[in-house]
Amino acid sequence: MRLDGRAQNEMRPVVITPGYLDYPEGSVLIEMGRTRVICTASVEERVPFWLRDQNQGWVTAEYGMLPRSTHQRAARETSGPRARTQEIRRLIGRCLRAGVDLTLLGERTVTIDCDVIQADGGTRTASVTGGYVALAIALRKLIKGGLLSPRVLGSPIAAVGVGVVQNEVLLDLNYEEDSQAQVDFNVVMNGAHEYVEIQGTAEQGTFSREAMNQLLELAEGGIAELLKLQRRAYSS
Repeated sequence: MRLDGRAQNEMRPVVITPGYLDYPEGSVLIEMGRTRVICTASVEERVPFWLRDQNQGWVTAEYGMLPRSTHQRAARETSGPRARTQEIRRLIGRCLRAGVDLTLLGERTVTIDCDVIQADGGTRTASVTGGYVALAIALRKLIKGGLLSPRVLGSPIAAVGVGVVQNEVLLDLNYEEDSQAQVDFNVVMNGAHEYVEIQGTAEQGTFSREAMNQLLELAEGGIAELLKLQRRAYSS
């Protein structure tokens, strides 16, 4: 048993609350244990200049953490995003684009804003999972209005963290576990059980192919649970 009482293959409690904010085209609050992220989707009838007249749209992402989302206050990023923030933004954008047919989006840009209001590990994977729900809610409104084909939405996208802590393979690490991890993976998959992205590293030493297979299998089980929760959220 882990410090919070979970089994090795058990997710933290996950709650996805759709329509969390009034103004965005799509919004959710996603809670994964004590990690909480507000994800919003904003639709603009334009594309970046380098995509003009290309008959396709764009999905991009922003990510940030409130100063007291962590145990000690962190300064606001007023001089531009830090390297970690930029890397997570790109990750979220790449992953969510894998769930959309950009050629059917028209010359529109959907920006997914992921704002971490409390962090306890797994903020990037929570952002991908919640970000997809906000995106789906926004696009389903356009589909319902006859502005987009239903085929614009592809297979749903979800993500989870897995790792090796004290030689045990664990699903959905919280901050305490993540800070001690010997191996740390972030895994993103779609509803067709295909991989979108895998970020994996040995924080201490190395890891075997057998350990990697165990981690990926564990992640697939967790993502299957998240996909069910997503479906309920954007269908409600």
